[in-house]
Amino acid sequence: MEKNKVVVFWFRRDLRLEDNAGLSRALATGLPVLPVFIFDENILQQLEDKFDRRVDYIHQALDGINNKLKGVGATLNIFYGSPLTIYQTLYEQYNIQEIYCNRDYEPKAIQRDRAIFDFFKTVGIPFKAVKDQVIFDKNELLKNDGTPYTVYTPYARKWREKLTPEDYQSKNYKTGLFFQQAYLPIIALEKIGFKKTDLSFEPPKLSAAIIDSYDKYRDYPALAATTNLGIALRFGTISIRQCVAFARQHNELWLSELIWREFFMQILYHFPNVVSESFKKKYDSIQWRNNETEFERWCQGRTGYPLVDAGMRQLNKTGYMHNRVRMVAASFLCKHLLIDWRWGEAYFAQKLNDYDLSANNGNWQWAAGSGCDAAPYFRVFNPTIQAEKFDKKHEYSQQWIPELGTSDYPEPIIAHALARDRALKTYAAALK
Repeated sequence: MEKNKVVVFWFRRDLRLEDNAGLSRALATGLPVLPVFIFDENILQQLEDKFDRRVDYIHQALDGINNKLKGVGATLNIFYGSPLTIYQTLYEQYNIQEIYCNRDYEPKAIQRDRAIFDFFKTVGIPFKAVKDQVIFDKNELLKNDGTPYTVYTPYARKWREKLTPEDYQSKNYKTGLFFQQAYLPIIALEKIGFKKTDLSFEPPKLSAAIIDSYDKYRDYPALAATTNLGIALRFGTISIRQCVAFARQHNELWLSELIWREFFMQILYHFPNVVSESFKKKYDSIQWRNNETEFERWCQGRTGYPLVDAGMRQLNKTGYMHNRVRMVAASFLCKHLLIDWRWGEAYFAQKLNDYDLSANNGNWQWAAGSGCDAAPYFRVFNPTIQAEKFDKKHEYSQQWIPELGTSDYPEPIIAHALARDRALKTYAAALK
């Protein structure tokens, strides 16, 4: 029996049909496009909590894509297993001409893609990864000597200088055909070992009201003044091009945040060792205290510092934490408690709905002082002053700490002055 001739498009962290660079390229071939998504067992089996909003978010986003495909006589082909094994099976089932996907920059994803590229190379089928989740690809912004930037400010300056309207032009396809198949509902969450959560997927929207005043109100956690687009950018339910175009019209500071995102992505690509090591090697000599009881109090939001505790409780309850509070909570763990930034990074990775390896790693190393372009080690945030500046009326803290101001709320785990002095001495001893 003759096999159907197709081009495969593999959805990964680009869960949208609109403005999708790799999908646009696949459809431009003129051949029927077989849309594929793989629930990677190698990733999912590492998630201990089966009430995982991220998996549910992906699942709901895929359901939306599948419903749109139904309208054009197609369906989303969803699999659960090892990507290489699944592609070997697809090779047996279809006459695959090319495979398209959007490029990923994380070390394990690069390793996965290399194995699949190598398999298809042996059978003469091109496997093409396309730039989509960034404006400038891994080697498109380098210093004059050809090395990657490790300081944000010159990177951002070069990024802005190089940017043209073409860089953020939408990649919508005008023609193209999806492989015609009978519609099939997507695999149930339970079939891949996960539970339905309290998350309800809504297509991401860019709010002019929020972004126009982003620079004025973004640091106040009691206000609904941030975009909440972290999870949409993480899983590609919105395109970076659309965000950059909007930022250029509405707010330069938000554009700076989008540039930080790309800065950390290119750091991870060029320096993959940062996943487990300090970017600045000397910082791996710090004698962390790593007190497990104190770490547990930090995790539970019972340090006695309301801004830190409110943030941790918000994270534990919702999978989200306000960005200013993330910075204060991370600094507190590393500097006040002298607990290894990797402990905190792993906890955030477990809990954050918008967890992204490059941003999480980059920001934790920034807080610890160990990263590229990091806060100097002698900068120790005072969580009390941070609360006075950004939560003066305690609205945010009281929202998450109902016992605040009563005897049920713990005393501070350590006095700020004592913690600061201890941190400075410990860091100085390691860095001399």
